[in-house]
Amino acid sequence: MLSQPLRIRFRTAEKWRNHTPDFFAVTRVGAWLIDVRPRDLIEPEDLESFAAAEEVALVCGWHYAVAAEWRPHVRPTLGALYGKRRPTRDVLGIQADLFAHAEEGVTFGELASAQTYWPVARAQLLHLLWHRRLGIDLAQSLTDSSRVVLAGGIS
Repeated sequence: MLSQPLRIRFRTAEKWRNHTPDFFAVTRVGAWLIDVRPRDLIEPEDLESFAAAEEVALVCGWHYAVAAEWRPHVRPTLGALYGKRRPTRDVLGIQADLFAHAEEGVTFGELASAQTYWPVARAQLLHLLWHRRLGIDLAQSLTDSSRVVLAGGIS
């Protein structure tokens, strides 16, 4: 699951707008683009954003959903997921090397295996993806063959 995985730019009848869906999740039944908005806070402008996100999901072969109501157990679960976004210390100093190699356009597996401590490198790569400092093509599942780019290089 990735939080705020992409930004969509779309045109309405009046103007250009941007929308950032809340989550991208890969499940056993496929990939999902998900927006979260409590039902009583949904405005007409949100409906346009949801329609644009649904179109992107359709083109990419993903499912799309808007979560508008919570079951009692959901808030603690989301809190735990959000807690995973806490900063990760780079005790071994491998992030600089990961960034340098990401500029070369290598794959996730190549980036990780090039490090002396490759299991730590894999964890650092996931951390950098989660925090959107590195990027991948979300039209494909994340695998060792996924091409990794610097987040600023994503169009």
